[in-house]
Amino acid sequence: MSSTKVIVPQLAWHEDNELELDFPSSWSVRFCAMRGYTATPLDDVGIRRAFANPIGTKTIKELAAGKSEVVIVFDDMSRPTKVHQIVPHVLEELRAAGVPDKGIRFIVAQGTHGDHTRWDFERKLGFEIVERYPVYNHNPYENCTPVGTTPLGTPVSINAEVMACDLKIGIGAILPHPMAGYGGGAKIVMPGVASIDTIGHNHHMCIWGRSPDDRHPSLGFNKHAGNIMRADMNEAARLARWDIKIDGMLNGRRDFVALFVGDIVAEHEAAVPIAREHYRTERPGECDVVVCNAYSRANEGFFSAFAGTAFLGPDGGDIVLLLSCPEGQVVHHLAGAFGKFTHGRSSHHADRLPPNVHRMIVVSPIRDHAPLYGTLLNDQLIWVKTWAEARELLEQGHPQGARVAVIPDSTIQYFA
Repeated sequence: MSSTKVIVPQLAWHEDNELELDFPSSWSVRFCAMRGYTATPLDDVGIRRAFANPIGTKTIKELAAGKSEVVIVFDDMSRPTKVHQIVPHVLEELRAAGVPDKGIRFIVAQGTHGDHTRWDFERKLGFEIVERYPVYNHNPYENCTPVGTTPLGTPVSINAEVMACDLKIGIGAILPHPMAGYGGGAKIVMPGVASIDTIGHNHHMCIWGRSPDDRHPSLGFNKHAGNIMRADMNEAARLARWDIKIDGMLNGRRDFVALFVGDIVAEHEAAVPIAREHYRTERPGECDVVVCNAYSRANEGFFSAFAGTAFLGPDGGDIVLLLSCPEGQVVHHLAGAFGKFTHGRSSHHADRLPPNVHRMIVVSPIRDHAPLYGTLLNDQLIWVKTWAEARELLEQGHPQGARVAVIPDSTIQYFA
């Protein structure tokens, strides 16, 4: 029997390979890629140009002159950033400024996510960096230094090791974010290396109830201007006296296609208008089935499970979440589940599927019994281990055919 085939990326941080999805040839299948999905990767010349022309501040070499203690803070494994491609350029500038290796350390900005292991550090930074320099986890519960209070009332305490350094460098990526509008910029500081109480206050002032819908209207994907969570983060970064930030914009295979280097607020402001066009995805129209592939941020894949609900027709339909993540969903101390009756202080779990979702089918080689934001939905999810099993369920549920949208990376795309 003939079929329509679509390829989606899989297993970031692992094999980084592809999965072929086949559908009955009579079905209408639309591949919904973001505008920058196949954008050309940035070459070494482009990276060096960004470093040589920082936005709103001096170069790293100039900032590092006379400094003896440097911290390089990088985003964690819940972000797709290939930090190891950027670090050599940072170290080159530090060496040119005369900073000795013994004065350099790395800290992962995992906020309230679980601790990282050497396996994680090597994938983010590369084997040689982990062999040569000390790399630390951030501890949001201890050793955080108070630095002031934001105009929105958030008491800001930042990792004490970070605050002990006289040059603070951040490396991350600008990606659409379900609350802050866009990631990157000052998010490396708060929540990245802030205390649990600081992060909790920032989230609590924005989210009022236990539902993701009970939140300040300024929050959401692609909502940047006037976003109070972002404004609070920017103020926290100023209180921490952050020196410089490097943010990458990524294509559909996690390659850098643009780089923004500079003042932690100014570079982010410069990046957002470009990122808005880059990650923009056209709405597919009414669908009977929406396939959401969790690739770049697979360990927070349940964030993207509902990305396609808005495209189901008036009679509803099925959502398929492709979730290939051998390490399972990220531990989230602020919002995760820690038992049947216990959750983080800012948890806002959905307890039922949207009314227009007939079935949510999760395709995963492993079953995670306590996924982020999914604990209360476990009894309503259909778990299968292969695409073949999912296709069989879809064909049974849509014997007359179906209109299908395939989102190749629902963890970083937004629709407009």
